[in-house]
Amino acid sequence: MKVILLQDVKTVGKKGEVVEVSDAYARNVLLKKGQGKEATGKNMNDLKLQKANAEKMAQEALDAATKLAQEIKDREIRVAVKTGEKGRVFGSVSSKEIAEEIKAQLGYEIDKKKIQLAAPIRELGVTVVPIKIHPKVTAQISVNVTGE
Repeated sequence: MKVILLQDVKTVGKKGEVVEVSDAYARNVLLKKGQGKEATGKNMNDLKLQKANAEKMAQEALDAATKLAQEIKDREIRVAVKTGEKGRVFGSVSSKEIAEEIKAQLGYEIDKKKIQLAAPIRELGVTVVPIKIHPKVTAQISVNVTGE
């Protein structure tokens, strides 16, 4: 019997796949537990529509991420930190502070977890910081750390 899986099933397949299983396994396990539904003509059409919709949504998310990356790629934000003698920085600039300054200065809401900072910035000057907006799109923004 052909079954459309509604969730991942170990040793059978992944969600959205059409698999061939024995009638007894389909009726007694997959259909009973709600892990799959019979692959009728209507259900197959529904599956095609769901996949098309998912692809469309993924493409829209990619387009939005690409647009955001283009908008912020040549921008610079300024972060003021307290400094001591000879320009030594007290503390450091973290991804959280960078995300707050991007929102305050540029108006973009970016999650601090998407800012890929290898280590907190502990020096004055300009640092280029990568931001992973989407799994396929990474933007870079300049962070200018100045003393107060």
